Amino acid sequence: MTTPSQRTTRPPGRPASATREEVIDLAKQAFLAGERVDIQAIAAQLGLSRASVYRWFGSREGVLGTVLAGEFAALLTRADAKRRSTGARRILDVLYRVNRWMTDNVPFRRYFENEPLAGLRILTASDGPVQPLVVATVRELIARAEREDGYRPPVAPDLLAYALVRLGEAFLYNDNVAGIRGDVDRLHEVQAALLGIPEAIKRPPSNG
Repeated sequence: MTTPSQRTTRPPGRPASATREEVIDLAKQAFLAGERVDIQAIAAQLGLSRASVYRWFGSREGVLGTVLAGEFAALLTRADAKRRSTGARRILDVLYRVNRWMTDNVPFRRYFENEPLAGLRILTASDGPVQPLVVATVRELIARAEREDGYRPPVAPDLLAYALVRLGEAFLYNDNVAGIRGDVDRLHEVQAALLGIPEAIKRPPSNG
């Protein structure tokens, strides 16, 4: 994050030229560097007021949530591009890669260490900035498997996506200490059962 001497300010009366995407870019840089996401500093660097940022995102949680949901979506897209499986197994393999990242990623762990209670709330609240976007991302993965692989979900796709995400929250996050539980392998087994994958082929994929 920049120091006060490095920040720029917007002259009075000048229309803001910064964009919503630039706010997210700076917030993402801070997150990946393991730093606290400071909305005041981001706004000053872009020549905005903090109120302007909040008009776009509602709150600091809205900024953080957009960053976290975007990271999840980007990782899921990369994992889906690497997968060699199809149908239900495709969904399971992609989620396994994403879940492993969530527990092994250093910036993500550091974020939980710095803001444990707020982090858990931002990630898991059903009306928060992250969960609805994550559910929509998983729903799109299911739709691709339906469209490209002929996959037939055992329950309605919207419900399946929601259940897969909620299972992930239960196995990955520890609400007692507001940290990362990281029970990825057991989560893999339960998600496989939900997707209707037989026990004989439930071997986790390589995480490469």
